[in-house]
Amino acid sequence: MTVVNARGTAPSLLTGGRADFPAGFVWGAATASYQIEGAAAEDGRGRSIWDAFSHTPGKVAGGDTGDVACDHYHRYAEDVRLMAELGLHAYRFSVAWPRIQADGTGPANPLGLAFYDRLVDELLAAGITPYTTLYHWDLPQALQERGGWADRDTAYRFAEYAELVHARLGDRVGHWTTLNEPWVSAFLGYASGVHAPGEQDPAAAFRAAHHLLLGHGLAARALRAAGAREISLVVNSAPVLTPAQVADPSAPVAEADAEAVRRVDALLTRQFLDPALRGEYPAEVLEIVERHGGLAHLADGDLEVIRQPIDLVGINYYNPCVVESGPGEPANPAWPGTEDVRFCPAEGPLTAMGWPIVPTGLSRLLLRLAADYPEVGLIVTENGAAFDDTVEEDGRVRDTRRTAYLDGHLRAVHAAIEGGADLRGYIVWSLLDNFEWAEGYRRRFGIVHVDFDTQRRTLKDSALWYRDVIQRNGVLEKA
Repeated sequence: MTVVNARGTAPSLLTGGRADFPAGFVWGAATASYQIEGAAAEDGRGRSIWDAFSHTPGKVAGGDTGDVACDHYHRYAEDVRLMAELGLHAYRFSVAWPRIQADGTGPANPLGLAFYDRLVDELLAAGITPYTTLYHWDLPQALQERGGWADRDTAYRFAEYAELVHARLGDRVGHWTTLNEPWVSAFLGYASGVHAPGEQDPAAAFRAAHHLLLGHGLAARALRAAGAREISLVVNSAPVLTPAQVADPSAPVAEADAEAVRRVDALLTRQFLDPALRGEYPAEVLEIVERHGGLAHLADGDLEVIRQPIDLVGINYYNPCVVESGPGEPANPAWPGTEDVRFCPAEGPLTAMGWPIVPTGLSRLLLRLAADYPEVGLIVTENGAAFDDTVEEDGRVRDTRRTAYLDGHLRAVHAAIEGGADLRGYIVWSLLDNFEWAEGYRRRFGIVHVDFDTQRRTLKDSALWYRDVIQRNGVLEKA
């Protein structure tokens, strides 16, 4: 793991000065299908693992489900008008696999494809570039009943689904992401079980991680053959730091702590980027996988398939991962192989999710990835924060903490560009308050407030601030 010290490379970040971004920098916002669409049983949509999971008592806070969510399926035109009002260059959305193939196999459902046709056309008419993600966690439940991502066949079904979507939208969509955050799909879904499908089997989690990567490679190959202009893989990466390094990147690190950092970094980032970009797994990951069920699921030729040429790596960043040596600690349920590692809270202010706010972690992460994987461009595909927002009597949502959060992280992005990172754009999470997975509707990430009883949308102050950032292509000097 390369340790990057961003100090001295980022005057705009450190002093709060004006930060002007390069010409052509892409500004956008993101959502995901199950989190906003609703219409869970309309127009031939099949059940997903998140339908099954959210309808299982005790799995989601408040018993919430995505059955209605933001009703984006019926209100997409209104939502695109909001995007245009904000001046977004790009909208990152995901396609719901069960809308296209109700059971994950067979011919495409024309009504499901028609929805994304309408959405893409609406975006283009508004001058907004669609960034399409093929998989943001809503696996068809029928495939899960056959083993889900722990079964090798799912990777091949995913590639077939990718071809169907591209065949319909590829004449208008140039930007394609295969997977969103495969670490989350594999380890929160199959190891800790706090996400769908809710399994707790470390061996299945490592099989799922490999098959997700295999699906990425198969889909990327199919997309490229069909003429896709830009292909990306999105990972939820983070700098892995000791507690002392959060505040001081140059803090000395004991060898036992350094080993904990290397191991967790291998599981979080290098387990996915090394196969996708280098065609190999880190040795320490293979050792852990072998201890948790063996390596029989790694077939000859898989790594060649996984290592398809891609154009961008998307980075979803929220906070650093803080660890130290912890002799006797059991493995974290979401992190098989982390025996004797202690996961630590970071010092500082927290979001409503309890996540520490550490903007400098983003610049350090981007510089590290740029140094370690210089063959591929980068784009921030998610960055944002949940706070307890309310609409006040005058109709405003004064989410000053979110604005400060975004300001700090955009300065960190600018610092990475100044430091040499090939960073193409920034996509805020999220456009809308939405169904926040196991947290239900109690956590609000949106720059647009959604009243889930009336479906009324209200631009938060952070949205108006972001609109101004986009217009000037930069962040003003702090007062």
